[in-house]
Amino acid sequence: MSRDRRLSSPLEGEGQLAEGKQGEGAGPPQRHFSSPDPAPQGHPSPPGGREEWRHLSGEMRGDTHLLPIRVYYEDTDFSGLVYHASYLRFLERGRTDALRAAGVDQSTLHEGDGIVFVVRRMTIDYLRAARMDDILTVETRTAEVRGASLVILQRILRGDEAIVTAEVRVAALSGGRPARIPDGLRAALGGEA
Repeated sequence: MSRDRRLSSPLEGEGQLAEGKQGEGAGPPQRHFSSPDPAPQGHPSPPGGREEWRHLSGEMRGDTHLLPIRVYYEDTDFSGLVYHASYLRFLERGRTDALRAAGVDQSTLHEGDGIVFVVRRMTIDYLRAARMDDILTVETRTAEVRGASLVILQRILRGDEAIVTAEVRVAALSGGRPARIPDGLRAALGGEA
């Protein structure tokens, strides 16, 4: 997939997202994901259960995870523009929900296999500024899966306009040392098991 591929906002036809309706011009099939039920011990489910809230984790379109984000006052600086560090939080949410879309809840992975993911390196380009009340889309796509690390390509879009791009190398650790990414997760992320 080309890095410059433009996707329409997942908020177009908001009422259709939860139902995943198909039709002429509806675009590729939409898949919704949530963390496995029941909720991990110590993590209560929201009212109505996790399935009812699955749309909060975004959706997959092909090999790209899309997460809508609304810009709030707390995300901005004194000028009314999004503070640069807020974009890092948006990108983190995109990576976390992309993992969730792959069937992995990070707290469950940590509790079960003792594995955590940490950012080893991030290259980020700030191309345009976002403002309060903007609706942004965080695109997240796994570009490379290695033994104990992966490279993730991310973009933050306002409509079709890229405002931030990032290349992120994430390392898997267990007990503070590099750990091989489990085969099932490796396969889910697009790497070979």
